[in-house]
Amino acid sequence: MNQDLTRGNITVSLLRFAWPFMVGNLLQQLYNVVDTLIVGRYLGSDALGAVGSSYTLMTFLTSILLGLSMGSGVHFSICRGRGEDARLRRSIVLSFVLIALVSVVLNVAVFLGLDGIISLLQVPTECRALMQEYLYVIFFGILATFLYNFFACLLRSLGNSTAPLLFLAVAAVLNIVLDLLFVLVFHWGVAGAAAATVIAQYVSGVGLGIYAFVRCPEIRIRRADIAFDRADMGHILQLSSLTSVQQSVMNFGILMVQGRVNAFGAAVMAAFAAAVKIDSFAYMPVQDFGNAFSTFVAQNYGAGQETRIRDGIRSAVTTAVVFCLAVSAAVFILAEPLLELFIDPGEREILDIGISYLRIEGSFYCLIGLLFLLYGYYRAVRRPGMSVVLTVISLGTRVALAYALSAIPAIGVTGIWLSVPIGWLLADVVGFACDRRLRGKPCLHRLN
Repeated sequence: MNQDLTRGNITVSLLRFAWPFMVGNLLQQLYNVVDTLIVGRYLGSDALGAVGSSYTLMTFLTSILLGLSMGSGVHFSICRGRGEDARLRRSIVLSFVLIALVSVVLNVAVFLGLDGIISLLQVPTECRALMQEYLYVIFFGILATFLYNFFACLLRSLGNSTAPLLFLAVAAVLNIVLDLLFVLVFHWGVAGAAAATVIAQYVSGVGLGIYAFVRCPEIRIRRADIAFDRADMGHILQLSSLTSVQQSVMNFGILMVQGRVNAFGAAVMAAFAAAVKIDSFAYMPVQDFGNAFSTFVAQNYGAGQETRIRDGIRSAVTTAVVFCLAVSAAVFILAEPLLELFIDPGEREILDIGISYLRIEGSFYCLIGLLFLLYGYYRAVRRPGMSVVLTVISLGTRVALAYALSAIPAIGVTGIWLSVPIGWLLADVVGFACDRRLRGKPCLHRLN
C-alpha cells in the first residue's frame, strides 16, 4: 500500500513507513551474515577473514549503485508529492538507463581488476586464494543488487515500503537454505556461500521489478515516456551523483580502514569481520529510519510543507536517540555472546579483540543515528552536496585517526576503534550548525 506522508500524525506516519525499511534491510544483512556464520563455523578463521574483507569491498561497490538509486528516489518522491505522474514515469526511464549503464561498467571493471583489488586491500597471504574464489562468484550479483535497490527506492518513493520487505524475506530464507546446501552438503566452500547469495539477490531484484509494474499502474511506462528531458536528467544527475558520491566515499573510507585492519594480521581481521556484522545489525535500523525520514521530507518538500518538515525533524531526532541508547546498552552487555555466534569460544584472542571494538564503538550509536538523519534531510531538500561534506568529515577523520593512532605502539589497533565515534561527532556538529544557519533562508525551491 502506498502512503501519503504529507498528511496525518508525523511520528505515527514515520514509524509506520520506516519499520519495513528496518526489517527489510536487516534481512538484507542476512545475505552476508549467514555466509560469515557458516563460513566461520565450518570453514575456519582464514575463510572467515576472506569473506569478511569481501563484505567490506562489496559494500563499497554496491554503495555506488545504492547512492544512485537513493538520489533518483528523492526525485521520484518530489514528483509524487507534486502529483506529477507523467514526469515521474519519464524520470523512471531516464534513471533506470543511467544506473543500468553504470552497473555494467562497474561489473566489468571489478572482474578485470580483481587481482589489483586484493593487493590494494593488503590481504594476508593465507587468505588471498579464498578471497579471490569468493569474489569471483559474488561479483556476478552486482547487477542483481542494482535491480533490487532501484525498484526498492522507486516503491518507497511512492510510499510503499512493505513490498521490498516481503521480497527480501523470501530471498533471505532462500539464501540460508542454499548456504547450507552448497557449503555443508555439496562442499563448495566459500564459492558456495557466494553462489547462495547471488541467486537470492536475483530472486529479490527481478521479483520486485515485476511486482512494481504489475501492482503500480501509475508507473507503467508508455511510449511517450521514453524521451530525453534535459531538466529531469539534470535533477536526477545532481541528486543521484552526489548521493552516490556520499555513499561511496563513506564506504571507501571504511574500505581504507579495512586495509589498515588487515595489516594487523589474521586474528584482528577475523575479529573485525565478525564485529562489523554485529555493528551493521545494531545501527542498520536507524540508518533505514534516516532513509525513511528522507522520503518523508522529500514528499513534504515537493508539497511545499516546510512547517511539517521542521516538526518531522524534532520527532525523528527523539525517536532515533531513544532507539540508539537502547541498542548501545544491549551491544555493550551482550558483546561476547554475540561474537560467539560467529567465532568459536576457544578463539580467545579473536573474541577479546572483537569485544573491544564493539564496546568502544557501540557506546556511541547515538552519534551515527543523528548523522543518518542529517544525510537524509540534506538529500531530501536538494542539498546532497552537504551530505557529501558531512561524509568526508566523518570518514576523513576516521581514516586519518585510524592510521595515526594505530601507529602508536601503546594504542595499536584500539586506535582504529577510537577513530570511529570521533568522526561521527565532528560530522554531527557541522551538520546541525549548518542547518541552524539555513533556517532563516528559504529552502523549498520549486522544481522547474
